[in-house]
Amino acid sequence: MLVDSHCHLELIAEHEQGEKVDEVLSKARAANVVCCLTVSTSLKTFPQIQAIAMAHPEVFCSMGVHPHNEFKEHYTVGELLTLGAQPKVVAIGETGLDFYYDNDDRAEQAKNFRAHIQVAKALDKPLIIHTRSAQEETLSIMREENASQCSGVMHCFTESWEMAKAALDLGFYISISGIVTFKKADNVREVARQVPLDRLLVETDSPFLAPVPHRGKVNQPAYVHEVAAFIAGLRGMPYESLVQQTGDNFFNLFKGASV
Repeated sequence: MLVDSHCHLELIAEHEQGEKVDEVLSKARAANVVCCLTVSTSLKTFPQIQAIAMAHPEVFCSMGVHPHNEFKEHYTVGELLTLGAQPKVVAIGETGLDFYYDNDDRAEQAKNFRAHIQVAKALDKPLIIHTRSAQEETLSIMREENASQCSGVMHCFTESWEMAKAALDLGFYISISGIVTFKKADNVREVARQVPLDRLLVETDSPFLAPVPHRGKVNQPAYVHEVAAFIAGLRGMPYESLVQQTGDNFFNLFKGASV
């Protein structure tokens, strides 16, 4: 069961060179992708994301605010709880910390990250965590807020194997994107080799980060095949076995999703 565990279908459709959602999903089906999780980054666009999921049986969605959007939106925990309980919402996020550019208020990011964890626990839905250049801070908040109670996934993972091990110890999954195919992504390949097979997910994060041999194109869920094939080669295992296991992992984690 080939699954794209993290994409942004509404952003593909809005991209200057992108395709309409129906066309993107048709290509995904032709590539044997059986399910997509389209992920929220903003409450302003959440209704659009949920509408896409409602219109397509193989698509599910999340609800949350990306750390880069925290300062553009104001919301309460109550609003997150209400939206997170909507139909076809199977996860909370993406949320987390991103200190890469260091031009946002770190305290505000941390406060909102904690709020998302609280909502995920209250709704018994897994978290989708975005972390960049904030390893210690991310793990500290996950531990302090008992994120292990809801579990979740460290999406588009690009940090160290040490951080991956710490997240695994908290019951989280690790998701690998097309970055694993990039020439200089040695650390991502190390993680992709070592993550226990029953905790591994694959994703596109489309429309971003198209894998080799599609670099320079608008990424889309159909290209998750390239990610899975590359990781199967890294791990020296049959492609079909990796696809089956990562698909099973997806449905084990996101219990509200089914095909």
